[in-house]
Amino acid sequence: MDTLITPEQQSAALSLALALAIGLLFGLERGWHKEQPKYVARPAGVRTFGLIGLLGGATGVLAQQTTPGVVGWAFLGVALAVAAAYALNAWQTGETGITTLIAALLAFALAALATLGHRTTAAAAAVVATLLLGLKPQLHAWVAKLDETELQATLQLLLISVVVLPMLPDQGFGPAAALNPYQLWWMVVLIAAISYAGYFAVRIVGAGAGIPLTGLLAGLASSTASTIQMARLAKHTDADPNLLGSGILLANATLFPRILVIVGLVQPALVQPLALPLAGMALVTAAPALLLWRQRGPDGSGATLRTSNPLALGSALRFGLLLAVIMVLGRLAADYLGDAGVLGLAAVSGVADLNAITLSVAKMYPPQLALPVVLLAILLAVTSNTLFKTGVCLWVGTLGLGLRVGVPMLATAATGLALLSLTGQTAALPEDFGLFTALQGLYGAFADWGEQLAR
Repeated sequence: MDTLITPEQQSAALSLALALAIGLLFGLERGWHKEQPKYVARPAGVRTFGLIGLLGGATGVLAQQTTPGVVGWAFLGVALAVAAAYALNAWQTGETGITTLIAALLAFALAALATLGHRTTAAAAAVVATLLLGLKPQLHAWVAKLDETELQATLQLLLISVVVLPMLPDQGFGPAAALNPYQLWWMVVLIAAISYAGYFAVRIVGAGAGIPLTGLLAGLASSTASTIQMARLAKHTDADPNLLGSGILLANATLFPRILVIVGLVQPALVQPLALPLAGMALVTAAPALLLWRQRGPDGSGATLRTSNPLALGSALRFGLLLAVIMVLGRLAADYLGDAGVLGLAAVSGVADLNAITLSVAKMYPPQLALPVVLLAILLAVTSNTLFKTGVCLWVGTLGLGLRVGVPMLATAATGLALLSLTGQTAALPEDFGLFTALQGLYGAFADWGEQLAR
């Protein structure tokens, strides 16, 4: 009975096996090269990395029996040994890259981590690190295609999310404590990240991939900007209006799943009641787009869209300011005018920025706004936004484009409101609600509030 392996020994053996596997995984990637299939002398290969992993695992087991400082001293020893081998190899071959050196140190650290009770974390990190090492050609090619504007956009997105966001206080300020700097800036980061993803989606497929596909992806960044661009193409080029209409409708079809994602991240409880109206609106928008695409002429495929800077600090700050203003107006409208004031604000502000009013009313549920009012406010904002884009197609573009886009847009707005009505959620709409009445009351309420502040 004394010869049986204890559970502690079994766990240690499993951890050492994982540590060895981590080392071998790194060594396999470092030792295999398609362009050099034959053996080439290297500072560290499969065997060396396997031993480094086993050493890291053994060090972790030893640290559990003695003191955690053993891992630090062993890591220092491995670092000195690998650095010496790297220096000798650089002197002999002239190769100065330190990727293999860093990979060896990481293999040791992850192997030790595996024996210290973090097997899943160590294994996952090893796989991700090996993928990064293996994707060298693709990563270098991607970096080579990155221009200065896109690099600045990437750094700015990291700045506003990783640096600025954690520094902001998470508490309410201003009128009715409507402004929470942390939540406000988090929503700015959310919209900026979605626009950033949409921009690079267009870059990946290429601006020349075709108006419908480019419009579909560009709509993730800004459906309004895509609509304006294609309306200008209709007026100043010979591009097929059916093709441009298809692109505009597809760009706006992405608006509805985008709203659902934004609302889900801010207020998940709104996703289910919004899913049916938004799905219906997306379908009614996308179906005419596909019909127009099938009716396109043979000579309009050469038109392309230009994608602008995916992220600028000025744009982020302006959106943050607009969002703050609408959040304050929404809270005051709810306090002074009730549901009618919020619905009137949604109908007007949806023209300026649909994201801002969507985020604002979503954050007010609950307790400031009831569910039916929030849902109706979002759909009213979408309706005013679609009407605005129809006007853009008529004024910036041509009558033909306006009709091709406007009729489906109106059908989309009607579908959303009808589906919401079928769910019974419009019961909370005030009986005397009218857009003019709401705007008039909204103006009077904020005039009174301004006078109180002046006193």
